[in-house]
Amino acid sequence: MTTTSITRLRARTSLGVAAALFLTGLGTVLANGAPPADVNVVVQPLTNLAHLDFLGDTVAPPAQEGHSTYRQEQEPELGVLWTYADRRDGGVYERVGGGPYDEATDTWAQGAFNTDDLTRAAVVYLRHWKATGNQSSRQRAYELLRGVTYMQTTTGENAGNVVLWMQPDGTLNPSPTPVELPDPSDSDESYWLARSVWALGEGYEAFAQEDPGFAAFLEDRLDLALDALEEASLSRYGQWDVADGARVPGWLIVDGADATAEAMLGLAAYVRSAPSGTTLSERATVDMERYAEGVAAMSAGDAGNWPFGAVLQWTHSRSLWHAWSSQMPAGLGRASGALDSPDPALMDAALRDAAVFTPYLLTSTGPINGWQPSPTDRTQIAYGIDSRLQSLLTLSDVADRPGLASLASMTAAWYFGANRAGASMYDPATGVTFDGLNADGVVNQNAGAESTIHGLLSMIALDAHPAVAAAAQTLTTLTGQDGVAVAEGEAGAVEGGAEVVTPESSWTGESAWSGAAYLKMADGARSTWVVPASDQPRLVLPVVDLVDGDSASLSFSAGGQSLGTVDTGAGGEQGVTEAPGSLVPVTLKGLLPAGGTELAAVASGDGEAAQLDAVLLIPVVSSLVLRDGSHATRLLHNATDDVRPAPIQQDGPGGIIWSSYDRTGKLVEVGVGAPVMLQPQGFAIVGDAPATTPTPTPTPTASASASASASPTQSASPTQSASPTQSASPTATQPTRRPTTRPPGLPSAGD
Repeated sequence: MTTTSITRLRARTSLGVAAALFLTGLGTVLANGAPPADVNVVVQPLTNLAHLDFLGDTVAPPAQEGHSTYRQEQEPELGVLWTYADRRDGGVYERVGGGPYDEATDTWAQGAFNTDDLTRAAVVYLRHWKATGNQSSRQRAYELLRGVTYMQTTTGENAGNVVLWMQPDGTLNPSPTPVELPDPSDSDESYWLARSVWALGEGYEAFAQEDPGFAAFLEDRLDLALDALEEASLSRYGQWDVADGARVPGWLIVDGADATAEAMLGLAAYVRSAPSGTTLSERATVDMERYAEGVAAMSAGDAGNWPFGAVLQWTHSRSLWHAWSSQMPAGLGRASGALDSPDPALMDAALRDAAVFTPYLLTSTGPINGWQPSPTDRTQIAYGIDSRLQSLLTLSDVADRPGLASLASMTAAWYFGANRAGASMYDPATGVTFDGLNADGVVNQNAGAESTIHGLLSMIALDAHPAVAAAAQTLTTLTGQDGVAVAEGEAGAVEGGAEVVTPESSWTGESAWSGAAYLKMADGARSTWVVPASDQPRLVLPVVDLVDGDSASLSFSAGGQSLGTVDTGAGGEQGVTEAPGSLVPVTLKGLLPAGGTELAAVASGDGEAAQLDAVLLIPVVSSLVLRDGSHATRLLHNATDDVRPAPIQQDGPGGIIWSSYDRTGKLVEVGVGAPVMLQPQGFAIVGDAPATTPTPTPTPTASASASASASPTQSASPTQSASPTQSASPTATQPTRRPTTRPPGLPSAGD
C-alpha cells in the first residue's frame, strides 16, 4: 500500500465508539469502526485507592449549632480528608492542611479538611463501589457523605449552604485566612454547595436500594440544598444579563457554568434514580433543566472563531476559559439523558465543546489552566485533564459519538507520559497523582486531595472503557503539536507612534494581557512582525481590546495583500463584566499564505488608540502527534467550513489508515493512504497501518475535494467566559490553597 493509493469507505453513523483508537503497541489498529464491546482488549485495572485512603481520617466534632449528620449520636466519628500531601525526602508524603500551621492551637489558617474535597472524594468511592462492589469503598463513601452533610448548615438564615473549612478537632472555620468568598463560607451559594449537590445526588442514587434510610437522609439534605439555590441563583431564572454586549444567563451558580455543571451531575443522578412524580423529583428536574438551559447558553464560536466551540465558564467575561472544572459537556449530556424531552440545544452545545473545541485544545496546548484569551497560563493539573476526559467519555456513551472515545484516549495519555515533561503523572502502583505540571515542564510532585481525586475519577472511567485505557497507556510520547502560535503585540517592529505599554498588573479584572504588555496604536501607527513559516495557510486572529465607543481600526496585511480590518470600537455594553472593554481574538477574513512570515498592522481613525495584545495564528489543519515507539497516532483538526484534504507523511511500511469525523464526533468515513479527508470543522485520527492490512473495497463517498485555500467561517462576536487560576510551586512545602480560584475579590472556585 502506498501513500498515493486512496481507498475510502462510506461509514455509517452507527459504527461504534472505538473507531480509530490505534493500539499500535498492542499490534492492533482500530480504524474500522468496531465498538469497545467488540474489541478483545484486556488491561489491568488502573484504579488504586491507596493514596486517597492515606489522606482519609475521622473526627468527632464538638457540638456546633446548626450542624449535625446522620446517626451522629450512635456514630460520632465522621469521615474527613486532609487537603494536601507534601512530598518529603525518600518519596514519602506528609498530610497537611491549608495555610500556616499554629502548633500551639493545632489549627491551620484555613483548616485541615474542606468540603470541596470531601464531596469529590465521596464521588470517587461511590463510583468505585458501584463499579466493583468493593465494600471498603462503600463504607468510606458512607463516612464521607456523613462528613459532607455535617458541613451543611441546617438552621438560620444560611440554612442549606455549606461551610468550607474544618480544623483537625472538627471545629468549623467559616471565615478562613485568607478570605474566600462568600465570607462566611456558608453565607451564600458557592462552589462547595454545588459540589455538595453533586455528591448528594450520586450518593442517593448509590444508596437508594442498598440503604433506604441513609438515602432518605441524603434526599432531605438535597432538598435543603435546593432551598438555598432557589433563594439565590435560581430566583433569577429567566434574567438575562449583558457582558460586553453579549447576552448571558443571570441564574448560574456563582455566575459560573463550571460550578453549575457539577451540580447538574448530582441532580441528573438523583432525577434518574428517584421515584417519579414526587415533589422533590419534580422540583429537582425543573431546577436541573433551568440550570442546563443557562449552561448551554454559554456556548460560543466555532472551529475558526473564538472560543472555538467551547462552553465558557464565567458570565462576567467573554475572554476566559480554563480546563479545571470544565465538565459542562458532561453536565449537559447527563441532564439531557435524564430529561424526558430535552431541548436539543443542550446536546448541541455539549457536542460542539467536545468535538470542535477539544481537537483545537489538544493540537494547541492540551488542557491548560488559562486561555485568557491567549494561552497565558499553561499549567496543567489533573482536575483539568479529568474534566475533559469525563466530558468526552460521557458524550461518547450517551450520544453514541465514536470519535469522542478516540479523543478521550489522547487526553488520558497525559497521565502516562504524553505531556511536555514526558513524565508519568499517575502511578497505578501507589495511586499517587502529582499535583501538576508547570508551564516550564517542572512536575509538582506533591499529591494533594484534589489531584488524587481527579486522577482516580479518570482511572475509574478508564477502567470502565478498556479500549480507551489501553490506547492511553500505549500512546505515551508527545512528539508534536502544531496548533495555535502566539505573536505578542509588543514584539513587533513599531513606527508612527505605536507604543508598548506594560500595565502594573497583567490581570484586567476579566482577562490577562499576554506577555504582560500590549501595543497601543493611534491613527497612523504601524507595526510589523516576523513569524515562523508554516507549510499551510493560517487563520489570523488579532487579540484586541474591543471597547464600546470610538476607537481606532487596525488593518492587517501580509506580503502586501489585505487580510482584513478590526474595528476595535465594535465592543458592546459593559454590563456585568469587571472592566470596560474585552480582550477578544477576532478572526480576519483573509489567511496568512503558506510560507508567509511577515504580518503588518496599521491603525486608522480619530478615536481612542487601539490596544493590541497579541496575534494568534492557527493552521487551517492543526495536528497532534503521539507515539508508541516507532508508531505514530495523529489527530488532525479542520478549522474551516470546507471538506479539506490533508496530505500526511507515511511513517510505517504499511502506510496510514484513518477515520474522519464530523463536527459532532460522528464517524463519516474510513480510509487508507493519503490524503486524509477532513470534514468541515471536523477531525480525523490517523495511524500507521500494519504492512498486512488488506485494502478496503472502494465505495462512493459523499465527500467532495476541497480547495486548499478555503477560508474559515465568520461567526457572531464571542461571549462570556471563566476565571484565571494559580498554580502551586513544585518546591513549596506548604502549598497555596486551591490552584483553582477566581481572581481576588470574586467568588472562589474551591479546590
